[in-house]
Amino acid sequence: MATEAQLLGGVDIRELAARLDVVPTKKLGQNFVTDPNTIRRIVAAAKLNGSETVVEIGPGLGSLTLGLIEVANKVIAVEIDPKMAVALEATIAKRAPGANFSLIHQDALRVTDLGDSPSALVANLPYNISVPVLLHFLEVFPSLQTGLVLVQAEVAHRLAAKPGNKVYGVPSVKLAWYADSALAGNVGRNIFWPVPNVDSALVYFAKRQIALGDETLRLATFAAVDAAFGQRRKTLRQALAEWAGSAAAAELILVAAGVEPQARGEQLDVHQFVRIAQAKMAAS
Repeated sequence: MATEAQLLGGVDIRELAARLDVVPTKKLGQNFVTDPNTIRRIVAAAKLNGSETVVEIGPGLGSLTLGLIEVANKVIAVEIDPKMAVALEATIAKRAPGANFSLIHQDALRVTDLGDSPSALVANLPYNISVPVLLHFLEVFPSLQTGLVLVQAEVAHRLAAKPGNKVYGVPSVKLAWYADSALAGNVGRNIFWPVPNVDSALVYFAKRQIALGDETLRLATFAAVDAAFGQRRKTLRQALAEWAGSAAAAELILVAAGVEPQARGEQLDVHQFVRIAQAKMAAS
């Protein structure tokens, strides 16, 4: 059940950090959102209806966590930093007493059990691991239905890109395996502490109602995607040669999948990559 919360402002965040002797590090990709209005805008963009169990990755000092507690049924936060993990529990107890909240003190890239099944993911993702951690959670927690991530603008555009776009690539196709996605707005630099030297943007995603395939097909599809974009300037016949065994074998697979061998990876949507993977599996 949603709980009334007292959000953190810039002064609160700096005082908390000073008390904990926490200095945000580039290594962990830490940039804290200091504006309560922006927090509420991010939460609104997540389109939560109040029934969700939300997982948040990298809550830091808790500014977004508190905003989520105001709306979600339950919030599960995953935090790797020991000092911030301890402080977060105290912050939630003080600013959102009675909140349905749990904390997992672990590396988000290694988490496999949250003690509950999350239905939504909302996070200000650390810049350095944003794509791997997002894909990890989609793979490990099939209960996820929707999500909103705040990431570096360049990464956001890659995640939400469609075929034919110059930034369309591996993250675009792999996210598309799980969900439909779209850009959901920009977030200014000046609401972060420390102020990053890159722009940020939001990506919203909604899980596919019908999965594209099982785990075996997912792995086969992702292998084809990695091969196709590993040499993205080459035609698929050439780019998939090593993956297929030879250029001739790649051409046979592509033809069987109904894909032009002279096409390039950036022209294909996820469904075409699935057909390529199925054709290779059928030929094996």
